[in-house]
Amino acid sequence: MSDVPAEVIAQLAPTGVLRAGVNMSNFLLVVDKTPSGDPIGPSSSMAAAVAEALGVPLKLVPYANPSAVAAAAGTGEWDIGNIGAEPQRAQVMDFTSAYAEIEATYLVPPESTIQSIDEVDRLGNRIAVSKGSAYGLWLEKNIEQAEVQSVEGGAAAFDQFVTDKMEAFAGLRPGLVTEADKLPGSRILDGQFAAVQQAVGINKGNDAAYVWLKAFVEVAKASGLVASLIEKFGVQGKLSVAPPA
Repeated sequence: MSDVPAEVIAQLAPTGVLRAGVNMSNFLLVVDKTPSGDPIGPSSSMAAAVAEALGVPLKLVPYANPSAVAAAAGTGEWDIGNIGAEPQRAQVMDFTSAYAEIEATYLVPPESTIQSIDEVDRLGNRIAVSKGSAYGLWLEKNIEQAEVQSVEGGAAAFDQFVTDKMEAFAGLRPGLVTEADKLPGSRILDGQFAAVQQAVGINKGNDAAYVWLKAFVEVAKASGLVASLIEKFGVQGKLSVAPPA
């Protein structure tokens, strides 16, 4: 990815610095923070790799959740945004193919008779989910019979699931393991209703940069860079390298 065209650098780093918007709420992609509050993990390391390839400095711009990253699209706050690629978000930003994937599934309460993922989408069932999450957006678009109740914040969504005795709690499989420990007898359903596709987003209208970024992500997957980051930050078995585009 050497000899990056000047047009690409101008579109991706118009201020001379690559400003990368990072979703701080995904604990697989942001495993820790520096003393100054910058994210540490696969997401920020992918941004650093992009900046290195461009030959420009990197500035990480943290956001509390993915919705905040998407809401800042086109405002000049960031040049790339590392979040889950969803159709709703694609209306305001362009996404590369995914560089990593995370399984999304359901936790059901101890007394539940639900045994499989397809049994959740039935009339009368209520699904609690973190509002604005990639898997929550997927549910809002694809669930046909059950009621999706989006709650601000994953912890609050879990609390409502328990308090209201709801039929299912949707989340990323690694996080559900922790939640299951808080509710003895609860079960995590096998399989997945979706895979959250972690990608690199760019503001619309930067066509040359978009073409370059898509190629960069494919090289990052094929070269083993993404796999090495997953191993470096200890999230093997929780985060997977996405397949080629």
